[in-house]
Amino acid sequence: MELNCYLLYCNTIESWLKEMIYTYYLDVTQFEDEKLFQEKRELLSPYRQQKLAVLKHVKDKNRSLGAGLVLDHALAAYGLKEREMEYEFGEWGKPSFKYHPDIYFALSHSGDYAICSIGDRPVGNDIERIKGGRLKVADRFFAQEELEWMYAVQDEEEITKRMFRIWTMKESFLKVTGRGMSLSLKDFAVCMDEENHKIRVKHKVDAKYYHMREYQDIEGYGVSVCCQESKEIAYSMIMAHL
Repeated sequence: MELNCYLLYCNTIESWLKEMIYTYYLDVTQFEDEKLFQEKRELLSPYRQQKLAVLKHVKDKNRSLGAGLVLDHALAAYGLKEREMEYEFGEWGKPSFKYHPDIYFALSHSGDYAICSIGDRPVGNDIERIKGGRLKVADRFFAQEELEWMYAVQDEEEITKRMFRIWTMKESFLKVTGRGMSLSLKDFAVCMDEENHKIRVKHKVDAKYYHMREYQDIEGYGVSVCCQESKEIAYSMIMAHL
């Protein structure tokens, strides 16, 4: 009886895990330690190690290593390791697991952090360090309704924060569709309904609804996660520990 209850509990936990989209994050500054960098690199698949090898700058290498390791951390919930995974790539280059097509993931990194979102439906994410001097980019690439919401406030710091909120959500949408930059940033719009605490994406990519969530777990950074349909996205990110 106790064994049956335990197995039922384990199956319930496994089912619960798969019914949510979780996002993990990792501080990559620790890899400035060369010994630790080399040690952790060996934990990754040949594909991830090759991505590291072609990078020239140390900080880029640290971020790429962090992305691979935070994916490895996320896969542990499925009883898997990143180094055991084989990858295949979609029409626009989005990676997926060749022998685990039921597990979807997205990686992103910026500044001192790398993130991984994972679940059983297509998912996209983006992390950006918030910094000034980028408003001209928004003026050029954002849809009109996005610009109207962004400039609806007077304070320049708040305008910048709004710009990065929209930017991370647009990037996460590009990723979840698998289209990447083949889809123009002006071909869809992130619509902010702050009164009802809702975010929706106005688009013509397909007939699906996309759910969006923002995170403010990391000071000075904006993080957004987007998934198809009404899939639940965890309310907070999870710090990955090596």
